[in-house]
Amino acid sequence: MPLFDTALQEKAIIFEIGHAYTKLGFAGENSPRFIIPTKVENSANGTSKDLFDYKDNNEFYEQVITFIQKLFFKYILVNPKDKKIVMVESILCPTIIRETFASVLYLHFEVNTIFFVPLHLAALSTLAIDTALVIDIGYKEAIVIPVFSGVQVLNAWQAQALGAEAIHDEIKGQLILNGIKEEYLTPKVIEDIKARLCFVTNLERSRKYREKNPPPPCPDIDYPIKGDEIIKIPGVLRETAFEVLFPEDNDRLGLPYIILDAILKCPIDMRRQLAENIFIIGGSSIIMGLTDRIKHELLELVQSDVYRDRLPIKAFKFHTGISQPNFTGWLGGSIYGNTDLLNQNGLSKETYLKTKKLPDWSNFNGEETRSA
Repeated sequence: MPLFDTALQEKAIIFEIGHAYTKLGFAGENSPRFIIPTKVENSANGTSKDLFDYKDNNEFYEQVITFIQKLFFKYILVNPKDKKIVMVESILCPTIIRETFASVLYLHFEVNTIFFVPLHLAALSTLAIDTALVIDIGYKEAIVIPVFSGVQVLNAWQAQALGAEAIHDEIKGQLILNGIKEEYLTPKVIEDIKARLCFVTNLERSRKYREKNPPPPCPDIDYPIKGDEIIKIPGVLRETAFEVLFPEDNDRLGLPYIILDAILKCPIDMRRQLAENIFIIGGSSIIMGLTDRIKHELLELVQSDVYRDRLPIKAFKFHTGISQPNFTGWLGGSIYGNTDLLNQNGLSKETYLKTKKLPDWSNFNGEETRSA
């Protein structure tokens, strides 16, 4: 990318800042320019830490300044002053986080407009549909939110700590039990093992593992590490690492359960349409076999005593996205940033300085809502 690209000066900048990775680029483009770890560097000692690892609000504010400055001046190379920003965010994002980002962008970098776009809603714009059950398998958690006719059904949302972090912990734990030195198992190595070597096994083989009657395992893999070291990745680990997403217990908190519970919380006339429009996004959803396993789990669960009488659904259908699942939300933000919605629903710097309020998901103008 040229140091100064005048064509980019008028385009909105799209940020999707996740717990593990940040995607950034420009409106109208079909993929992010950069996908980088969401970390801030300490120039004094050369170490780095997670952006969301902070002791108090003041420390977080300073970390956000450092991080945003890196995004503008190291990566996308544009002057942030008077720029328009689209922030793709989860609607479950804590208020302190979105307020801190807004304060930093408006007061420190003097951007012109910020348009906060809900992640699950943005993802649907990539399919040009307005109704689906959107499942985001992120780093910290899996969040299920039904969207019907372009409106998020928030009373039906479901979330559990079933994300990449739980999968990484499972991989690391199994490798340590197999005698691998913990010093070898850096976050980067664990993630590489997950992405390149692991897959989601089918329901039949999973049952055998649960019943302590394991089937013949898939082949072990030699994984090179630190140049001359080789560690062996057991076949059992390769196909059971993702079983943390499908726990079998009385709490019924596995991924298939929260999907069905989200559908059940919706009005009855929405349920079949949601079941036939399931859209899975997030980096961990790239793994081979996940969609097929979820489908078979759902078909079996609706025949169980728990759901048979309450959810008479016979089919579940899944959408295939036009982009990689790890940046589908960002791509939706890119689409929004290239429309008039940015000017209509974005919050201008002048308005923010007057009101000091951010728009909520149900009230773009940030005005007080009147009770009936």
